[in-house]
Amino acid sequence: MGTKHQPPPEYAASLRKAETSAVAPLGPELTERLRAISHGYCIGEGGCHGPDHTERVHDLAMHIGRLMGAQLDILSAAALLHDIGRRHEMEHRGKVCHAQKGAEMAEGILIGLGLPAEKIAAIVHCIETHRYRNDKIPQSLEAKILYDADKIDSIGAIGIGRAFLFAGQVGARLHNRMSDITNTTSYSVEDTAYREFQVKLCKVRDTMLTPEGRRIAQERHEFMELFFRRLEREINGDDTARNPNQP
Repeated sequence: MGTKHQPPPEYAASLRKAETSAVAPLGPELTERLRAISHGYCIGEGGCHGPDHTERVHDLAMHIGRLMGAQLDILSAAALLHDIGRRHEMEHRGKVCHAQKGAEMAEGILIGLGLPAEKIAAIVHCIETHRYRNDKIPQSLEAKILYDADKIDSIGAIGIGRAFLFAGQVGARLHNRMSDITNTTSYSVEDTAYREFQVKLCKVRDTMLTPEGRRIAQERHEFMELFFRRLEREINGDDTARNPNQP
């Protein structure tokens, strides 16, 4: 009976290196250091902007990045650090942009970790533009992917859950059918999940910058529409018997 063929040691080592690179393109040690730094800033936020959000954005960015041939090391670092400035925005009730603040903070962190200047600039650009506000426009492929990954995490089933968590964080209600959404403001008692859907989340699908982002966003958008139609029915007491397949 023949012996099972074993690949040469150098091949096995090369395969392990490739697998590690795919999961942690910055290398395991640097990735874990960035993850620890990120979690340290985000853990206090909890709710919809805690470390779990960061990890979902990172995983989704890596998925899109692999499909599009992006520089995964830049994308990984940017995804892990993209929300480290969030506390400053929350403390100032939205008057400080967490993307701009986070980019400033990330630059100092990355310099301290000894990353090359060109990589630092690319990572900082991704973080600074991941909100796509005013003149902060994602230019690089990696910045566009991070934008999509972050916005996709705000829609679908996860997005609905996060919207309710955020409403709770700012002291808003479950729903207020009497309010005129056009006259409500963010970070107020009227900043309900339904308002978030009507004002922001319903528009996310049309802002995607990558083909895979558009595909995922379309699926999640359809689910949100179904959910909020159902919520309106229940809020308005319209719970009469219907076709069980009708939202």
